[in-house]
Amino acid sequence: MAIFVKLDDLLHDNRMTLTELAERVDITIANLSILKTGKAKAMRFSTLEAICRELKCQPGDLLEFKD
Repeated sequence: MAIFVKLDDLLHDNRMTLTELAERVDITIANLSILKTGKAKAMRFSTLEAICRELKCQPGDLLEFKD
């Protein structure tokens, strides 16, 4: 079982770079990169909320559960 982060797809769809999102969400590029590569073990709801706000998406658009 795993949770997959679809940040790359959402960035592409919104024509936004990781750097631009990091600035808008006020998170370091390194931490956002860890999230993007799926290596993150946790995420604050405030971070999830900020990412969803900037990418105009729902949490389910960003995260996917695969058995």
